[in-house]
Amino acid sequence: MSGQGAKSTRSQKAAVSQKGWRFGAVLGVFLVVMAALVWRLVDLQVVDHEFLRQQGDVRTIRVEKIDAHRGVITDRHGEPLAVSAPVQTIWANPSQTDPDEPRLANLARLMGTSEARLRQRLRDYSGREFIYLRRKVQPDLARRIMDLDINGVYSRQEYRRYYPAGEVTAHVVGFTNIDEQGQEGMELSYNEWLSGKPGSKRVLKDNRGRVIKDLALIQDAERGHDLELSIDLRLQYLAYRELKAMVSAQNARGGTLVMLDVDTGEVLAMVNQGSYNPNDRSQLDPANLRNKAITDLFEPGSTMKPITMAAALESGKYSVGDVVDTNPGYRRFGRFTIRDHRNYGVLSLTDIIVKSSNVGISKIATELGGDTIRDLYSRVGLGEPTGVGFPGEAVGVLPAPPKWHPVDEATLSYGYGMSLNALQLAQAYMVLANGGIKYPLSLLKVDKKPKGHRVLSEHVTAEIRKMLHGVVERGTGTRADPGLYSAGGKTGTVHLVGNQGYENNQYKGIFAGMAPMDNPRIVTVVAVDAPQSGEYYGGEVAAPVFARVMSDALRLLNVKPELEVSGSHSGSRPTGERG
Repeated sequence: MSGQGAKSTRSQKAAVSQKGWRFGAVLGVFLVVMAALVWRLVDLQVVDHEFLRQQGDVRTIRVEKIDAHRGVITDRHGEPLAVSAPVQTIWANPSQTDPDEPRLANLARLMGTSEARLRQRLRDYSGREFIYLRRKVQPDLARRIMDLDINGVYSRQEYRRYYPAGEVTAHVVGFTNIDEQGQEGMELSYNEWLSGKPGSKRVLKDNRGRVIKDLALIQDAERGHDLELSIDLRLQYLAYRELKAMVSAQNARGGTLVMLDVDTGEVLAMVNQGSYNPNDRSQLDPANLRNKAITDLFEPGSTMKPITMAAALESGKYSVGDVVDTNPGYRRFGRFTIRDHRNYGVLSLTDIIVKSSNVGISKIATELGGDTIRDLYSRVGLGEPTGVGFPGEAVGVLPAPPKWHPVDEATLSYGYGMSLNALQLAQAYMVLANGGIKYPLSLLKVDKKPKGHRVLSEHVTAEIRKMLHGVVERGTGTRADPGLYSAGGKTGTVHLVGNQGYENNQYKGIFAGMAPMDNPRIVTVVAVDAPQSGEYYGGEVAAPVFARVMSDALRLLNVKPELEVSGSHSGSRPTGERG
């Protein structure tokens, strides 16, 4: 038994000794590790402190967005209409910025804002890491701000859109928002084409968030595509000048002018009154944003009479030598009465257009039928989109009743009971001017002549052009005479439509025409809304604008003057029914 007890005692001592060795080993390892950690801390802080600096640099490597440069919009000759210039945006990290920082007073002064408001914003957004302080400032101002060296205040490059022609091209070009996204006009229609694609890069920043070095390009930004419009800035300027002068002189509510190249369908000028300056929208009136030449509808009135006359000649029921008895100067349709300015008696087809006889054209319409007139209206582009792709385009109304009543046929023949926009009216006259070919309209420059399709014969359109020339020579449109160039066209005067129907004392004066008549180059439509200075007929308020614009436009286009034309009748008053 004693031997077993001794053996047990030795086993217990051995176990205790083994536990003590293990404890000592663990303690020794722990002390060695602690000593190593202490030494490494001393080494990093005192001996090899460059390592911590390198690690700090690694932690300031960031990925930054590279904004894409938006494409340039130009006129047909390369003149810039919309460009993007580099600017700086000032932003802050409120979690890094002390709202009580004294230099914030200078920052507020440079940014043109309230110091109290700036400090309060930093307090309100103290939990955020990003807020804008001032978007898109000039680089020199950004440098002055950054020289203040305020902790948490940074800058980054962006682009700002600028419109060199200002209000002259505003309705066509449109504008972008602060993020360079199209909001109106061609900027909106071709936003994706113009925008491009942003890129990204890896940069090294200091502890103040300033870029020290570009380290690597991750993806290069893709520049937006340029856009070349059909607009001729020279013609745009003169059209804008003349329309604005007339609207001002007549104290009118507004006005519109559209000019087309008759052989390509390109829009050479498109202006409206009132307008706005896209470079300064602080006082912008939303009513002036609309491109009224495309978005606003109106009844075209007597400017439709030549189209109706073309339908008559095309039908074979009438020839140029025919006459129509307009006695006694009016026609009754139940409770409706159609009147001429006076009783013209028997009129030739030409004089029906020259004198703008409602009775004469309505009698022709009764003979033709509403479907015949409507069919030609449709073929020349009325009642359907123009295809220019402009946002907010209004198509208009071209009636198609199951059964035509005589009064509906009569009013349709001289442009009532239907609606269109100014661009559609210009397209219809383009067909008359170029010999009967309907070309697709375009707000973009056309490199080669587009493929059109014939909608009227050359013979019919040639006869209608002679009638339109008579309107300017001796009819309701004598004020449309451009002087050294022969012109033709048609006046129109219609009641404006208000909330309660037709407004008795509010009119739209219209003139649609072409020049020169031996080989028309351009078609122009002018409309003046609600003139208030006494004159309101199309031959009085719209025709003079047409005359001045066409005279200068043809000269700028190097069209040879027709020197045999003796003087200008633009100062004389129109005769007969004033359209």
